Amino acid sequence: MKPTQSTMFETADLPLFSGTPQPGHAETYDPQPASTEEQLPLIVDEQGQKEAARARYADKQAARIARLERAAARARAEGTARVQRAEKMADIIPFGQPILIGHHSEQRDRNYRDKIHNNFGKGYELLGKAANLEARAQAAAQNTAIFSDDPDATEKIEAKIARLEQRQVMMRQANKLVRKQDRAGLLEMGYTETAITRLFTPDFCGRIGYADYQLTNNGANIRRLRERIKAIESEAARPEAAPVEVGGVRIEENKDDNRLQIFFPGKPSDAVRADLKRRGFRWSPNAGAWQRQLTGDARYAAKEIINRHYKTD
Repeated sequence: MKPTQSTMFETADLPLFSGTPQPGHAETYDPQPASTEEQLPLIVDEQGQKEAARARYADKQAARIARLERAAARARAEGTARVQRAEKMADIIPFGQPILIGHHSEQRDRNYRDKIHNNFGKGYELLGKAANLEARAQAAAQNTAIFSDDPDATEKIEAKIARLEQRQVMMRQANKLVRKQDRAGLLEMGYTETAITRLFTPDFCGRIGYADYQLTNNGANIRRLRERIKAIESEAARPEAAPVEVGGVRIEENKDDNRLQIFFPGKPSDAVRADLKRRGFRWSPNAGAWQRQLTGDARYAAKEIINRHYKTD
């Protein structure tokens, strides 16, 4: 019997995990479950914390977009003013008027023209910067990427895994039907005639259907996302470490913002800044710190940088 769409895409029929069950994933039975009244305060408190975390995350995203938009507006205003100033200065020079070599006005004229050139150059540079900032603000507003500091990151990743698992099942079943030359079965799965034609069209290696690398890559993405869930859950369960201070430099873990932050007593040297950038840290004017996403690698990098430049024996 040919598979139908309903049998192919039932989420309940898809395996959510593969391999050996991990601790914490196995179902357990509590012979004396807590009463609803006992559970309710915990549920309400957990929901309240989740809502507060969502609000903080939304505020942080909105603040980032607003910062980019303000910076873009400033750059565009200054760039426009510079270009207009240069145009106004250039209008004073008669069309085709050369620099009078040897005349007492030669140096003054050269300086004046240099100012025009510099204003045009700086103005168009700022307008380009404004366009870039506007594009970044728009991208941030439309971004659908899943960030680890999103309170709903685990749920979103699990939903993505479920979609990829459905796609894996679909590709395997489609390949079986392609090998059988079963176009009717592909139609029942929901493929269009155009899509079916593409499946039966050999690629550059003469393969038809979905290539092995497509299934391999999709499976690798599923495994990667599962590992990411484990990393997010592990980081969330880890208690916030106490601040560490070495040579006047303070390292803090900001769990609310999901950032590891380094506070310096003053502006660090060129060598330190280069080291920070090389290890993924960026300066945050709002936080007044060099920071990056809070991970195990960030902790190691921060300690390595501070020990290298500030630790004294």
